[in-house]
Amino acid sequence: MTRPAPNPFRPDPVRAVGRATLALLRGIGAVAIFAARGLAAPGFSPRLLAEQLLRIGWLSLPVVGLTALFTGAALALQINAGGERFQAGDVVPAIVAIGMVRELGPVLGGLMVAARVASSIAAEIGSMRVTEQIDALVTLSTDPVGWLVRPRLWAAILSVPVLVGVGDTIGIMGGWLIGTTTLGFTSQAYLANSWAYLETWDVLSGLLKGAAFGFIVALAGCWFGMNAGRGAAGVGRATTNAVVAASVGILAANFVLTGLFFT
Repeated sequence: MTRPAPNPFRPDPVRAVGRATLALLRGIGAVAIFAARGLAAPGFSPRLLAEQLLRIGWLSLPVVGLTALFTGAALALQINAGGERFQAGDVVPAIVAIGMVRELGPVLGGLMVAARVASSIAAEIGSMRVTEQIDALVTLSTDPVGWLVRPRLWAAILSVPVLVGVGDTIGIMGGWLIGTTTLGFTSQAYLANSWAYLETWDVLSGLLKGAAFGFIVALAGCWFGMNAGRGAAGVGRATTNAVVAASVGILAANFVLTGLFFT
């Protein structure tokens, strides 16, 4: 008995799943190779690194600082409101400090940097792709990955942990401001309670998260910028995709790193 010929108009779910899986693995492999090249590509320039440290780190400080300040203040109010139900209002300083340095400081700082930096990198490199400036670099025997990607990756890896540390401090100070002006804490008691429950690993884990998040942000911006489509629409899509990918990558990496650090 002969088997009937497959209908080309009928979708085959097994083949569809296989094609999607292979495409996903190819994409992951391409991004991994791109990241490895970006970290170790030749053509490193200290001047370019310093320029990117200024753009990614220093110019992101206001938005990260304001985000941390309001987050710490709101966190203190929320913890106090919840703690009063169980007569545990005294835990406000400790929980604000631990929550900021372990979780909220790195994650919110990373997301703010992603919104500002990933879009900027993708738009800048994407515009260079559209206007054929990257092709000109290749013509001049200059590796575009070493010239454009490497300084941005290393600048983000080095600067975002510093931003996280500054944001942690500002966030704790936001909680201190609310605690001393609204919740009835004395300044000395609030700061002593915050410091007493913080451990070194709490701070270090947040800084390590910041380095990982900085790498994700810069990698997303560079990848989508280097692979931007032609025209203004292509640059716009690359910018949007870079921010979305960086934000989702930060949240996923935060889950994985939290599980590694605290389990």
